[in-house]
Amino acid sequence: MRIVLTGGGTGGHIYPALAIARQCEQEEMNSQFLYIGGQRGLESKLIPQENIPFESIDISGFRRKLSLENVKTVIRFVKGVKISKRFLSTFKPDIVVGTGGYVCGPVVYAAARLGIPTIIHEQNAIPGLTNAFLSRYVSTVAVSFPNSESFFPKAKRVIYTGNPRATIVHSANRDRGFATLGIPMDSSVVLIVGGSRGAKAINEAMIQMAPLLDTLKHIHFVYVTGDSYFDVTREEIRSKLGSMPNYLHVLPYVHNMPEVLAATSLIVNRAGASFLAEINSLGIPSILIPSPNVTNNHQEANARQLEKVGAAQVIVEKELTGNQLFQSIAGIMGNLDVHRAMSESSRMLGKPDSANLIVEEMRSLSRRV
Repeated sequence: MRIVLTGGGTGGHIYPALAIARQCEQEEMNSQFLYIGGQRGLESKLIPQENIPFESIDISGFRRKLSLENVKTVIRFVKGVKISKRFLSTFKPDIVVGTGGYVCGPVVYAAARLGIPTIIHEQNAIPGLTNAFLSRYVSTVAVSFPNSESFFPKAKRVIYTGNPRATIVHSANRDRGFATLGIPMDSSVVLIVGGSRGAKAINEAMIQMAPLLDTLKHIHFVYVTGDSYFDVTREEIRSKLGSMPNYLHVLPYVHNMPEVLAATSLIVNRAGASFLAEINSLGIPSILIPSPNVTNNHQEANARQLEKVGAAQVIVEKELTGNQLFQSIAGIMGNLDVHRAMSESSRMLGKPDSANLIVEEMRSLSRRV
């Protein structure tokens, strides 16, 4: 297959696209790709590193209030459609797949107008503006959460596939995760992370909680602070404890997160859709602290989907304290029945075959042309 991928702005839109690409390579060795992204998005750095041909357009998103900037966005959209048609006409794809972000708008719309089969993948429980707009034009909408189909009433076809990142993580090597952390392989690991850049509120709770951890010495706690918070977090913990105990590991970043997740017994994290797909694919119980600084508060909507089936506990950021976080961790890790039930519920939400389901749909659509 000849495949155009598009999606950008954040890793949550880019990594699912890459997961689809890797699945295509496994199933069809002769797959050829073109990635169309934004000029200033994270994809402009990440995609060339993956040895996938990359083209860019200039695009921005709509403001939710009346603004002169929205007029400029419309102009950029029209220009983006024109440029995208040129890229598509040159590459001649069998199918175009969009995984979210503003850049998907002109690219997927252009493909639909040219009669090229199209799929959009929605990672979140509540769709973004771009995918909501595109849903009436594309061949198929793929959703990450069950019962999200109702958000796309004008779509021709909606399928529940889960998030393709789940496929990547499901096969991660657990032993390598323990080796990365320098922790014995029979240990219980609680991983606390505030996203790739870290989160101030979560780091503050980590610091507050640190003096309480010696009551759970059979557990190894891994704090992933984010680069910008690392030095101050580590020093404040040391000032509280006097030294760093061997059951507490403070890291700025984890480069092989899938493997570390495979070694994790409980995770405390934000509620980005791709990350939730990863932990569910491994059946990891979670304590979720949704970011309040996202469109439509979609992270809380994501988190509540897990909470509803018993796979997660949710703490909203404004109510987060170190003591509350510790009590939640102790309640899960100190009760085998609770941990086991949450793990089973998490695994039930997992879709480790997600990337395969999307590739099957891609094949089916491309054969119809």
